[in-house]
Amino acid sequence: MEVTVAGTRVTRTAGSAHVIKGRQLERFEHDDPHAVLGSVPGVYVRGEDGLGLRPNIGVRGVNPDRSKKVTLMEDGVPISPAPYSAPAAYYFPLITRMSNVRVIKGPGAIAYGPQTVGGTVDLLTRSAPSLASGALDLAFGQYGYGKAHGYVGTSDGQMDVLLEGVHLRSDGFKELPSGADTGFYRNEVMLKGGYVVDPTARIKNELRLKLTYSEELSNETYLGITDADFEQNPLRRYGVSALDRMRNHRTAVALTHVIEPSRDMSVTTTVYRNDFSRVWRKVNGFRGANLFDVLTAPDSPQNAVYNAVLTGQLDSSTPGETLLIGPNEREFVAHGVETRVRWNTATGPVSHRVEYGLRLHYDRVERRHSENGFLVLGGALVPDGGPTVVTQLNEAWTEALALHASDAVTWRALTVTPGVRVELMRSAFVDRAAGTEQTRVAQALLPGVGAYYALTEALGILAGVYRGFSPPAPGSDAHVKPELSVNYEGGARFADGPLRAEVIGYYNDYANITDVCTLSSGCLDADLDRQYDAGEARIYGLEAYAEHEIPVGQLKLPINAAYTLTRTEFLTSFTSDDPIFGRVAKGDEMPYVPRHQVSLSVGVEHERAGLNVGASYVSAMRERAGGEPMSRALATDEQLLIDASARVRVVGPLVLYANARNVLGSQFIVSRRPFGARPNAPRWIQVGMKASF
Repeated sequence: MEVTVAGTRVTRTAGSAHVIKGRQLERFEHDDPHAVLGSVPGVYVRGEDGLGLRPNIGVRGVNPDRSKKVTLMEDGVPISPAPYSAPAAYYFPLITRMSNVRVIKGPGAIAYGPQTVGGTVDLLTRSAPSLASGALDLAFGQYGYGKAHGYVGTSDGQMDVLLEGVHLRSDGFKELPSGADTGFYRNEVMLKGGYVVDPTARIKNELRLKLTYSEELSNETYLGITDADFEQNPLRRYGVSALDRMRNHRTAVALTHVIEPSRDMSVTTTVYRNDFSRVWRKVNGFRGANLFDVLTAPDSPQNAVYNAVLTGQLDSSTPGETLLIGPNEREFVAHGVETRVRWNTATGPVSHRVEYGLRLHYDRVERRHSENGFLVLGGALVPDGGPTVVTQLNEAWTEALALHASDAVTWRALTVTPGVRVELMRSAFVDRAAGTEQTRVAQALLPGVGAYYALTEALGILAGVYRGFSPPAPGSDAHVKPELSVNYEGGARFADGPLRAEVIGYYNDYANITDVCTLSSGCLDADLDRQYDAGEARIYGLEAYAEHEIPVGQLKLPINAAYTLTRTEFLTSFTSDDPIFGRVAKGDEMPYVPRHQVSLSVGVEHERAGLNVGASYVSAMRERAGGEPMSRALATDEQLLIDASARVRVVGPLVLYANARNVLGSQFIVSRRPFGARPNAPRWIQVGMKASF
């Protein structure tokens, strides 16, 4: 399948874009989207649970927290629970059922949205097979790992259908004192159907239906550990988090109509709706102390007693030493309709690939948060007998109309693609506890242009500039501004058969950089989804990528390499209640953005067998904004991870495979948010079998 950006092949697009193809996804059989996206230049992640259940994805310097600054899509449809009202991505599809992953940066991002500064990650699912066929993938491994993935489909030229399901589970690798399960299970089912009204007609007229169901239960927590405890046992988990558990489920439907009045024009209209609900019971903090501060400086006089209570060494003896634990319940809905018109035409020697798009969208989040007090007695949690306290009871919604247009104009070796996006939004925040309501209207005009010049059939240079945008939080005060930037990029691209390479430099000039508070970044419940403006800033860097598949007799040697350099700088001084910012001085660097990132994979493949080894390096990241040399207490560790995979075709359609995650068994602090040091996954061996029919 040829993956395009606004109708243009990725290798010739006037802007930066990257595609991870199905063959690359299958080489390592990764279940963690962090591991997959870490191979894309310009993309970085902040670890959390070591499993990638709720990814933290950043692109070109944007805050990776809950992927809220990146537009996430599946088959071109937004998948964040509430892309405008609450963009934090507490849901992410299982990467194992994807056939391609498309990452769009630069001017091409204005065709999507609403987040255009960080670009777009579009997950492409499997199409129905042309003949009746299917496949089954079963795997198991350490830490109670299990995977069952299968699909079956058929087509008769007029109708097609595909049914696909995935079950993924693990007992978890973190260790509670009781030995209780710290793992998860996830189930996803997708049903696709297509109907061509008349396969022999000159005008193509097709209907497509896609239904998706997902559910998760994970014994996950926001509670990390102290550095001293990490040194002794990085997989330790404090017993006070034994009650922490996330439950969620999601349903999605998308109905698409495609009509092609001619060979040069197509009109695609999609009506979609996503419903997502989640309840996460977890430790929120102490009644009398900041949990992050306790774990960062556990030996200080004001924190020592709290740390001893947290680790079960002392019993709670004062009201301040009461732990607050409660379920954060949220329900999301997002629905809309989008139409895209693509038209290929020519004016003399000049060709045009025109795209127009319109999306009418509505999303809403309802929050019902509460908590109870628990005493720690003899290392166990005991209710303190107090009443349940409601901490959040509110609703936020957004209505949005988005329009975009672009024209890829090609004359000889030059392609210039001007485009524009318009966002019109009306939002509200209703605080049911306080009986107040705030409404806001916002709009944005986002122009851009990209250019590609083919020096030879294989080598070309590209450049682009566009206006980046992130919408303001619903109900924000009038003085709160949207995130706005002017983003520049330029570089060169080489593509000749299996050999592809590119080097792109970029510079993002922010008039106002923002952050929206989340509990996962350590914000207080009262500040949840509140936007903080940080003023002017700049982010710039370099992205390099190369891939090749070298034939050697009956063997193929696949090689993929990527490098990303990222520099960040605040251009104003300010103090923020957002803990990830804090007290910022002009010239400070931004948190959770690695300066250097390297990804390399090499392999030897034959029709009957294959071996691949991958390595990734991520430099240390600041835990909060700052300009001083990084100290380990306020930074993540630099990370070097090596993975390996092998497969062998036993007979006919039967393939056996084995994966080794983190071959060296290295343990790193990958995050300190929201509370304390968090580890990566340990060495993890998995074996499986695949069969097609």
